[in-house]
Amino acid sequence: NYESVSPFANVKISGISSKDFKVTKIKYGRKDAVVREKKKKVDDKSVIYYNDHIKIENIPEKAQEYIVNGKSALDWILERYQVKKDKDSGIVNDPNDWSKEVGKPRYIFDLILSIINVSIKTVDIVNKLPKINFQETEKED
Repeated sequence: NYESVSPFANVKISGISSKDFKVTKIKYGRKDAVVREKKKKVDDKSVIYYNDHIKIENIPEKAQEYIVNGKSALDWILERYQVKKDKDSGIVNDPNDWSKEVGKPRYIFDLILSIINVSIKTVDIVNKLPKINFQETEKED
């Protein structure tokens, strides 16, 4: 039921007044960082540029700690919810089509806000679980 989880309340959203919820490629913000003693631009995962109009900010680092198939749930969504054209067939995969089909133009936008909350709540639950000590026992002959 992740799609029905309420949005994370502490994010800052700008540009929503445009009412343009179509996506082409959702991406993280960029920031300067020092990596291996060199200054370069890296992803700022506290910011998501949803499209040319809408920006989501103040995303907690904890939202990146919930990992699904080797990447954060947010990374997974940003990777898959974009317009892509298959090179071989020429078929265009447009996630906006689903939003139109179900009559929910905000579907992808609301999904991102819900996944931020699901990720944070999941990490909180996991962090509250008791620690288990897995010690190997020696086999007796």
